[in-house]
Amino acid sequence: MIVSSALLKDLRGQLKLVETDLRRQAGDSEVAWSGELREQFDHATAAGRTGLTWSAWRDGEISQAAVAWLIAATFIRFCEDNDLLEGAVADGQIPVPWIAGPTDTPTGSRVARAVEHQTGYFTDHPARNDRHWWREAFSVLANLPAGKALVDPAHNPVWRADISPEAARALLEFFRRTDESGALAHDFTDADLDTRFLGDLYQDLSEYAKKTFALLQTPVFVEEFILDRTLEPAIAEFGLKDFKMIDPTCGSGHFLLGAFDRLLAHWTDEAPGLDRRERVQRALDSIHGVDLNPFAVAIARFRLTVSALRASGDRSLLGAPVYRHHVAIGDSLLGEQGTQGDLLVPDETFLYATEDIEDYRGVLTPGRYHSVVGNPPYITVKDKTLSESYRRAYSMCRGKYALSVPFMELFFRLAARADGSHGAGFVGQITANSFMKREFGRPLVEILLAGRDESNPVDLRSVIDTSGAYIPGHGTPTVILIGRRRRPLGATVRAALGVRGEPGQPTEPATGLVWTDIVDHLDEPGYQGPFVTVSDLDRDALSTFPWSLTGGGAGDLKARIDSMGTLVPRAVAYRIGVFGIMGADDAFMVPPDLARRLGEPDDFRPLVVGEQVRDFQIISADPTFFPYGNSHVLLSLDAFPASSRRLWSVRCELGNRATFSGQTYFAEGRPYYEWHQLPKDVGAHVWSITFAYVATHNHFVLDRGGKAFGRTAPVIKLPASATEEDHFNLLAILNTSTACFWLKQVSHNKGRPGAELAGADEPWEHRYEFTSTKVQEFPLPAMPLAERGRVLDALGGALSATAPVEALDVTSARMANALAEAEVRWNELRGQLVFEQEELDWASYQAYGLTDEDFTYGDADVNSVGPSERAFAIALARDVDAGRTSTTWFTHHNHKFAPTGEIPTKWPSSYRALIERRLVEIESNPNIRLLERPEYKRRWATRGWDALEKDAVTAAVLDRLENAEHWRDASGPVTRSVAELADLLRDDRMLIELLERLAGGVDVDVVPALERLIAEEAVPYLAALRYKASGVEKFREWQHAWELQREEDRIESGGPGTKPTIAVPPKYGQFDFLKPAYWKARGKLDVPKERFIAYHRVTRTGEGSTVLGWAGWNYAEQGLALARLVGDVKAAGAMEETVIPLLAGLTEVEPWVAQWHNEIDPAFGTSPAAAVSGFLDGELHEYGVTRDGVTAWTPRAATRGRPRKDA
Repeated sequence: MIVSSALLKDLRGQLKLVETDLRRQAGDSEVAWSGELREQFDHATAAGRTGLTWSAWRDGEISQAAVAWLIAATFIRFCEDNDLLEGAVADGQIPVPWIAGPTDTPTGSRVARAVEHQTGYFTDHPARNDRHWWREAFSVLANLPAGKALVDPAHNPVWRADISPEAARALLEFFRRTDESGALAHDFTDADLDTRFLGDLYQDLSEYAKKTFALLQTPVFVEEFILDRTLEPAIAEFGLKDFKMIDPTCGSGHFLLGAFDRLLAHWTDEAPGLDRRERVQRALDSIHGVDLNPFAVAIARFRLTVSALRASGDRSLLGAPVYRHHVAIGDSLLGEQGTQGDLLVPDETFLYATEDIEDYRGVLTPGRYHSVVGNPPYITVKDKTLSESYRRAYSMCRGKYALSVPFMELFFRLAARADGSHGAGFVGQITANSFMKREFGRPLVEILLAGRDESNPVDLRSVIDTSGAYIPGHGTPTVILIGRRRRPLGATVRAALGVRGEPGQPTEPATGLVWTDIVDHLDEPGYQGPFVTVSDLDRDALSTFPWSLTGGGAGDLKARIDSMGTLVPRAVAYRIGVFGIMGADDAFMVPPDLARRLGEPDDFRPLVVGEQVRDFQIISADPTFFPYGNSHVLLSLDAFPASSRRLWSVRCELGNRATFSGQTYFAEGRPYYEWHQLPKDVGAHVWSITFAYVATHNHFVLDRGGKAFGRTAPVIKLPASATEEDHFNLLAILNTSTACFWLKQVSHNKGRPGAELAGADEPWEHRYEFTSTKVQEFPLPAMPLAERGRVLDALGGALSATAPVEALDVTSARMANALAEAEVRWNELRGQLVFEQEELDWASYQAYGLTDEDFTYGDADVNSVGPSERAFAIALARDVDAGRTSTTWFTHHNHKFAPTGEIPTKWPSSYRALIERRLVEIESNPNIRLLERPEYKRRWATRGWDALEKDAVTAAVLDRLENAEHWRDASGPVTRSVAELADLLRDDRMLIELLERLAGGVDVDVVPALERLIAEEAVPYLAALRYKASGVEKFREWQHAWELQREEDRIESGGPGTKPTIAVPPKYGQFDFLKPAYWKARGKLDVPKERFIAYHRVTRTGEGSTVLGWAGWNYAEQGLALARLVGDVKAAGAMEETVIPLLAGLTEVEPWVAQWHNEIDPAFGTSPAAAVSGFLDGELHEYGVTRDGVTAWTPRAATRGRPRKDA
């Protein structure tokens, strides 16, 4: 019996082992596959199939090959346990089993028999190993008519990617493993030959494949719904003879399998006397699929083969006929398709070794199919070269498009076009709804789906909002589109509009409340249900961008708000958009402590990002390099010496950034250190209103100048002539619940952060993209609200000034009281903000004519309320108590609010009466009922006082540890163990009190406390201790680039030679680092941002705490400190295995010391560079090793003795 979850978990472990093994094989020049990979990469690059770096591309091929081995092995095991290969022989004489099988069969253990067969094979072939044995098993499948396509020797990587004998043996042992009872750990026996488990492997086995190919299984109930409305009417209209359907993004074949079952049933009804095998083949001949992912296609073919075998009444592949499959491996977007003609012609183009689309000529012929269905990937294309190829081929691709765009165009192009001889093909897909409101989707909405593309006419028939339905695995909000390839017929389009999402995770997704509402009522226009509204929308409305598919009266309310607008922000603003674009965030942005260490504060400006714009505050703003003067005039890099040295290491990356013209900074002669784009804003007011580009709710904050803003925090700049009142009025109205509602109707819903199950959450958790193009069109009312904006801005500023970090600027004797007083004041101000925001919301309802009365409070005896004491929250609590709804709003981890079902008695009667009136209005006024919901009301989900205090105290401790005096003695820079540091600071009373504050008590053990804090702030001095093998490889590429840059600098300074061509080294990923803390400190470009240097594997005599250096040292100080450490450990009797990695560290820092510190220091009569190199030369001579020898050191080498001496 197959236990899918256990199999998946264990195979993931095997995948890592096989990937590691294949990575070694790929790096061995004597392995044929290694050379083949390099040749393929060169050809793919030249053909425009990839723009990835060699290492990034190669890692993808390694991952794919590893998966291919595991999938092929799984095929064999499934066949062995289910007698699908009964009677077949390997090596001309060896019967099944070859790998394993159940241990309790009537004829004994099949594992034991497999081992016997393998032993006999090795007796006959003593020079062969376990890899050959695996391939003997694969050959059995490949040599059968029905099995060749499953492990095709011409294309499947298992025939070219040689895993080592050791890895092959480990894979055998994995599949032969038994549990405590002696039963096989993974038994594949299944009387029904159910292959659904392979779909689970397809989706979740490989993280690389899941991200690269956006792997996502289509649930059966979704597949059936789409087939009901596409395949079935297509069969009814076109008939079975020569019927053709395709899924051009077939994945593991869910749509293909569903179509097979339906087509076979139709053939059985139409031709009951036809031979079963012939009926099966006719059904298969109607089914076509393409996918870029080789192992996905392998799984799809295997599943179709098993289904065909079962339907034919056969029990073994041995006697089965040749099942003609029409499922190809290849990029369907680059097939016989595209507005530029055939983008790829099979006779002339490059194909990867795994691709076999050439064997399926015509599979992507436009207009060929009666039914086109699928679930295309929703991701954006990371490979820029490939992205541009798609852009050239598909006219709907605009801006930073998602793959849903070209696939939308492809789906309809593949469908039969209506003409005088036949009708139009049917198209159905579930896809991301991002195109509906994000700018890249405008051409889809206004041209393709509007039926205005003459070359590819579309008759949109149904639009079904599935964003609120619970669809397992779909974290991205989705929509289902049904259409035909013909000119639009009729003035309306059937639509299912979302009213509310799934209230909880249903036990059975197919019977979820939202999905059931859709399925049961889609054919009932006018239906007004609790979860969807079904309407026949005017086609012209769906030809206008953006789409809004919200039901329950939302459309009418938006129209009412629109009608009350007298101006839009675009009309009053100087401009609305990004402050600027760095284009180099990882290089330019630094933590505050690094900016302080560099000692050049003018290099930086506080940079605000969207997640820091919350609740009328800019919560924090980390420094970013800002080499500009007045009016944003670029200054010379010479004005920033410390930053100049820091950015030199990433000069190659920065200079090769793409410009708007498609060239590079270097090619255009642009200074490599400048921002990508920075408007001068001459004529704009110095103030800005910034807002969160991505958030669950609208957050607009006023800034009075002196900051920079990232792309996720766009700005509204009013003209220089604008008044304070102008700013406060705009600030107020944009922060209302009315504005939140309106913006959500026109903005893209990104779903819940981290969600993998759309619908398994609540609407107020969903993040939206509030773009400048949407904000600028928001209708502003005539009623002024400036005074309310002024009050909220002042409260937000006061709250920021009361933050814990401000309270710590006192003596140790005052700290506890200062923090306590600040906490009280902070909570008071927060309550006042909630109160004033609530007043603003209700004032906005009157401003837009949504209420006939004034529902604001005019007295001064109440000025503070809690988030759950607002009228909507009281109504919500009552609904929960009555069982009318369920919600996690009161218990969410970001905001835990005690439910308040009764109006608090602490309030005066006048305010209690007002709240009662508000509750009545919520109940009786449908517009207010819609607005007074958690999804439109401010969450007040910013971090609480305790979390803010912990961060502030932690930073204060670390700042004190960073005092430069602690890291220098009379002899110069000095390393310290944590225990030494604690002893040095034993009289620092402020530090002790801070540590006690963190620990929540007195008598804190200082050394462990510091170790815990420093562990997240220290990065090892040596590459081999920072990175995994993949990261070390990238680091070596960066080292090579730095050597070429130094050569380039020498030549530019007048030296002889020709300037070298420098390839951009690959960026790092999180999994290139040994610990998440290292990744956090370094990022994609490995730019050091840590506070401390960790000298791991070194300890002081008599204690074992971590030995540290200060990240504020320059390279000369790092080198000298490391040299001193070598002397210290040798004096303490350290063995060679302790000294060698330290020398490797000196070898890494040596070029930097030579580059930046080659001037003679009069105090010592030599330069730091000469001192470090001279010391290193002496140590290498003493140990008889070379620089290359110590550079090759890895942590494992420590137990195997000396490095090689012949390097």
